[in-house]
Amino acid sequence: MFVEMVEAAMKTAEPLRPTGVLQQNRVFLDFFWDLAKPDQEVRLKAVEDLVEHLKTRKNKDELEYTFKRLVDGLGHTRETARPGFSLALGQVLVAFEEIPLQSILDRVKQKHSLQAVKKKLAKNAMFGNLFGVLALHQSGRLFKEPQVVLACVQLLQSLSPHKQHLKDLPTKTIMDILTEIPEEVFEEVLLSALKSDLASAFNTPEQLQLLLVALQRFPQSLKPKKLKKLLGSATIINADNVPRLIEVLKMAAHSVKKELILPAVALDLLKLSLKEDSFQLFWNKAVTEGMFKEPSGPTHYLSFRLLGSALPLLSLSQLKEVLSGEVMMHYGEHVVSAQKPDRFKLAPEMEKYVSDFLRDCQDSDKQLAVVVAFSSLTNNGYPVVPSVWKVVQHLQPAALQSYVAWLRSMFLQPQMTKLLDFSTRKQKDKQQVQPEMETPVSRLRKWLVARLCSIIDNHQVKKEEALIMDVARFVFFHAFFSTKKVSQDIKETQETLSVSLDDKTRGALVNSFFGLLTSLHRVPLCEGGNAASQKRVLGVTADGAMWIDHLAQYAHVLLNHPKHVQTSQPFTPEQRQAWDGMMESVTNLKKKAKKGATAESNAFQQLFLLLGMHLFKAPEELQDTMKDLQTCVDKAQEKKAKKRKKKKAAEQEEEPEWVEVMVDILLSLLSQPSRHIRLVCRTVFSSICPHLNLAALSAILDVLNPDKNSEENGAVVVTDDGDQTKKRKLEDDEEEEEETEDEESDGSDDDSEEEESDDAEMLEDEQEEQMGEEVVDQNFRLELMKVLQQQNALATEEDASSDEDLDDEAMMKLDQSLSALFLEQKKRIQAKKDEKAKLQKEKSLVLDFKIKVLDLLEVFVTRQASNPLVVSLVEPLLNVIDREMNSSGDQQSQDFLRRAADIFRNQLCRSKSYCRTAGDRQGELHDLLEKLMTKCQKLSDSSLSLYYFSACLYLVKLLRGALPAEAKEAQKPTGHNLPFMGQVDVERVTGVFREALVSFLSRRKSPLTSQMFTDLFNRFPVLCVNLLDTAVQHITSGIRDHQQGQACVLVLRGMQASEVRQLLSGAKWTALCQKVSEQLLGILAQADQIENKLVKEKMVKVLELCQFLIKTVHLQKLSVDLDSLQTTLQSLTSTAPLKNTGKLEDTYWAVMKLFGVMKPKVEKTKPDQEPEQKQALKKKKGFLPETKKRINRNKPALEPASDTTAPANKPGADKGQGKKKHDKKSKQKRPAKGAGASESSPAKKSKTQSDSNPAKKKKRKKKPKQMKEGGQV
Repeated sequence: MFVEMVEAAMKTAEPLRPTGVLQQNRVFLDFFWDLAKPDQEVRLKAVEDLVEHLKTRKNKDELEYTFKRLVDGLGHTRETARPGFSLALGQVLVAFEEIPLQSILDRVKQKHSLQAVKKKLAKNAMFGNLFGVLALHQSGRLFKEPQVVLACVQLLQSLSPHKQHLKDLPTKTIMDILTEIPEEVFEEVLLSALKSDLASAFNTPEQLQLLLVALQRFPQSLKPKKLKKLLGSATIINADNVPRLIEVLKMAAHSVKKELILPAVALDLLKLSLKEDSFQLFWNKAVTEGMFKEPSGPTHYLSFRLLGSALPLLSLSQLKEVLSGEVMMHYGEHVVSAQKPDRFKLAPEMEKYVSDFLRDCQDSDKQLAVVVAFSSLTNNGYPVVPSVWKVVQHLQPAALQSYVAWLRSMFLQPQMTKLLDFSTRKQKDKQQVQPEMETPVSRLRKWLVARLCSIIDNHQVKKEEALIMDVARFVFFHAFFSTKKVSQDIKETQETLSVSLDDKTRGALVNSFFGLLTSLHRVPLCEGGNAASQKRVLGVTADGAMWIDHLAQYAHVLLNHPKHVQTSQPFTPEQRQAWDGMMESVTNLKKKAKKGATAESNAFQQLFLLLGMHLFKAPEELQDTMKDLQTCVDKAQEKKAKKRKKKKAAEQEEEPEWVEVMVDILLSLLSQPSRHIRLVCRTVFSSICPHLNLAALSAILDVLNPDKNSEENGAVVVTDDGDQTKKRKLEDDEEEEEETEDEESDGSDDDSEEEESDDAEMLEDEQEEQMGEEVVDQNFRLELMKVLQQQNALATEEDASSDEDLDDEAMMKLDQSLSALFLEQKKRIQAKKDEKAKLQKEKSLVLDFKIKVLDLLEVFVTRQASNPLVVSLVEPLLNVIDREMNSSGDQQSQDFLRRAADIFRNQLCRSKSYCRTAGDRQGELHDLLEKLMTKCQKLSDSSLSLYYFSACLYLVKLLRGALPAEAKEAQKPTGHNLPFMGQVDVERVTGVFREALVSFLSRRKSPLTSQMFTDLFNRFPVLCVNLLDTAVQHITSGIRDHQQGQACVLVLRGMQASEVRQLLSGAKWTALCQKVSEQLLGILAQADQIENKLVKEKMVKVLELCQFLIKTVHLQKLSVDLDSLQTTLQSLTSTAPLKNTGKLEDTYWAVMKLFGVMKPKVEKTKPDQEPEQKQALKKKKGFLPETKKRINRNKPALEPASDTTAPANKPGADKGQGKKKHDKKSKQKRPAKGAGASESSPAKKSKTQSDSNPAKKKKRKKKPKQMKEGGQV
């Protein structure tokens, strides 16, 4: 029968297919593999290629196979594969419209039938049906076949109960189908099928949303009469249905708890309420009353998201009503209570809703209503939205103008009744115990000013110059002035304050104004300015004047109207004189700038105006600074005008140069906590850089040197407001102005104080723990014993219990004395803590000030890199890096170190422009080079040594100077210019670096590295030539293997440099190669054992040098003897085996290849296993005693055992082992057989007795089985 089948198959067999057909089939099948891959891009590409392939081939068999594979893949186990097969099926149906959808649906039902599938695969079958319907829906032809639509909907309805796996996907798919079919198909086919789902709309959110989608899509089919038949009411939103809607909304809110989104059914209900004119009923009853009955959670978040989504849909009156209701109040409470880190915050989502609404809305009235409503939501007077709110950048110009007017009017006349103010339960309880120190009006005004300044600071806000100036004048006026009498010339006097400003509010105004100055310093030109065609610069108006200049003119006007306005801190005659002198100097600078505008004049104007503005804040401190600045500017102008004339030497000795005084002024200003001052000081310093002398530069460097700074008591005076005394310390480094961001972050300005108190408490707790670990104060111990002795309360040896002798009065006196003593001790401990905190703060202030001073050094190094004074920065900067690297500082110290190191390494040493004329400082530079190199060798840290070595290379570069003129024209220096070293004393400098090189190669722990000398060799070939002999000698004389290997590296890098080869051409190059060959011969002769890791690394470097040397000798045909080197290398394999040494072995054979010796090939032969196995078995048998030999159970027991039968018995033993798993049922019979065996083998008695133990080893379980199979004994 089998033969007949084979013959029939041979008769009907097709001819062999060519290779091309097989390849095509392979490509076709790969499409289906790619559809199941997790990468989306791969799946999409596979869909496109599959459709294109089917269109091109037009093969019916392939198309049939495609449908089969795609339908099978709809229920794929891998989740990412199902969408790929579904999309492919949909696209194939789009491409081949002749394929009926009913046939595909039948395939899907048949393949993924829930009744026929196993329980384990039920989930895959559910998804197969779902994705099959999705594929038919994606084909775009579903509406053409109504019966298929009905079948799809019925299939989806059968899948709806399986929410454990499919959730609401079937219902959503039905909704998607409803959006595409025409109303006729719905009314004729689907309405009857969906009647039960539509009638139970209030049962689940999915069914309600299905009804809402049907109402939106087919309003004519679902008229009120039909709705009344289905639901019992003609409308969905009415008083009777509100309780049912509330339950559905609650279910929807909890269903999207993890997704953090707004349920679609809620938004559809909102739209339906607007359509049915029942919005007020829906919002007040369903949302406001229904959603907030539960505790804070998903229902609240649904209401907040619904509020944000409703903004574009509501009219102006509805917006005002909604944004002033209880939902907004609850939202404000949520924002305040959700400030803790572990709380969920919905504020970012609400900001996104508001931002989208303002961006898309073109109605200025609606925009104004929304921003005013959110600004009016206050917590005890402080708005819950942050003062820096980016959504204002989408306001229309008219809305922005009205909003700024509203902010100003609320500041002038706060109408607290118009605000939506609330207090949390904890805040109410706190107010009852301790009333707030700050009034709600003051809290509101702080926020309003911060919001006004943030609008100016945001460059994305579309605003005009008039608006910017109005806000700046408004803040400046109320920060420093008050109205005495209304003036028609001053707009701000016409607006009166309903509540006077307190000191805290005025202080916030002052800080906000100087923050506003910083913003104005960076504000770009407005688009509508007249100077739009000019170069766009920052900090100026359209007429070219600076913003701060306009404010100074406004301040001058206010000071000239003493009858109408008065300053909060009246000027003294001297201070007013300083102000007038400043204005006069600015006027003179403007006149000179008109003749020829220079950056220097603009910088001086900025400094004058900035000091003038700060004169309102601290007139006593800046009065003298203004005079000094005036003197400096006058002298600078005088020096320019009379620079050809010589001054008397006496005048030069009596008074310092104007640039020195200017540097002192800048240093004193940098101590102020203002970013604006820091920017202006940087600008001014960049202008005076060309005039800087050594004394002025030394003043800057002295700040970075703690020794000199402490000797001279510093250059900066900082006022401590707490003690009202002047101390020689440095002010706070705060780069930003003292803004009100602490209040913005949490909606309450008390929180910042609480955070500070928390930090202080944490610091105190840590200090108390440290104090607890310290030894008890002996003075306190003595005082305590003295008090106890005075009250006779100290126990003695005769009387062990003294408490019984004291009466109540004595005990009271003792308690008072002890309390006073402990109170004094507590004050003493607190004083120590305060002193420690004070020292820590002073240290922080010093570092902050030094970081600011580094700004000046960076400007000087960048703009005056070719100035000879730059050399004076080398040693001070190295001292700073050395000191900071050796100190265990905090993060602030690390920032200071990184900044100083960056300036030294990137701005100074690596700068392309440098001082190219050493001049008379040749000897000084050589001495400094020796000093730095000597210290470099004594360091213990290689990272620090690198900075010193880089400084030495920088000094050599300065001494060498610029190359000759002919070298500049060429792209690369020619051979004639290579020996050029300028002012460098080659012998002296070579000696310095040779000493360092010897130290590196002869010391065990040297901070120097080979990379340092490699940089030296690459940058200065002349020095490399002079140092190569030293490096060659240490190939064999290096103190350790590591140093010998590094010597080889240096020699290799030096010989590889093309400039070095040009300098050592001819006999010198040959001699060098001969020396290297001799040294290599010597070090290779010493190699006997290559087991140590360091030795292997050294030998790799030695062989790399050998490889280069041999190549060079062969290519250049040098007369260098390499025979002895070849002999030594060949004998290396015998003295020091190189097998399995990795890179070392590869390098060795690469070297030998240059001599024509190839690495021998090792032929891999398959070992003969049978003889070895036999030998092993015989050896094993020979060593066993007779009683321990294994008995062959497969042969009769009477057959004598011999050594020759051992191989034949092996399969029988294996067979017994293979069947040991089936021996579990016969465990009870084993003891009897085991007993029989034990009689003939007494040595196994102990083993057979324990066969009944269920926890036996496998070896012991095997014997009874072998006996059973082999026969009875």
